[in-house]
Amino acid sequence: MAISGNLNPETLKYFSDIPHFFGVNRKGFGDSIIRRLVVTHASVDQKAEEPLKQEGRIVCELIVTEDMLNGGGNVHGGCSAFLIDVCSTFSILALQPGRPTVSQSLNIVYHSPATLGETLRIVNTTIAVGARAISARTEIWNATKHRLVASGVHIKMEPSEAKL
Repeated sequence: MAISGNLNPETLKYFSDIPHFFGVNRKGFGDSIIRRLVVTHASVDQKAEEPLKQEGRIVCELIVTEDMLNGGGNVHGGCSAFLIDVCSTFSILALQPGRPTVSQSLNIVYHSPATLGETLRIVNTTIAVGARAISARTEIWNATKHRLVASGVHIKMEPSEAKL
């Protein structure tokens, strides 16, 4: 599937093969989900609220499968958190490819359930980019039922040096 948007080919390579980007060649936490995650849109545009600033926008899609569900048959809250963590990072990479970051905080609001076979559309945009911290907003939409599943704000920062 072609990725729509305005990113240059060099930056777009981060989003064309997500498993390769994350080094998914083993069986580890979330690997099966990452393998199915598809980026459908990647762009950098001027912020509507502040035209002197830019925002990265990445849209991903994923079909809900058994490995994403809790005992009640809905997408597990931990799976939603994982998707927000991973996908919000993409919007940061759209603006600053290759910039190393680590999570500082992740705040999530759960809105409605999603179940087996439904399609999730994960919309990610940067909020603010500073010298040390970067924040991004993510909305997980149930594209099948046109409902908001979860939303989150992810704040990331540059990793500190190990002091031995």
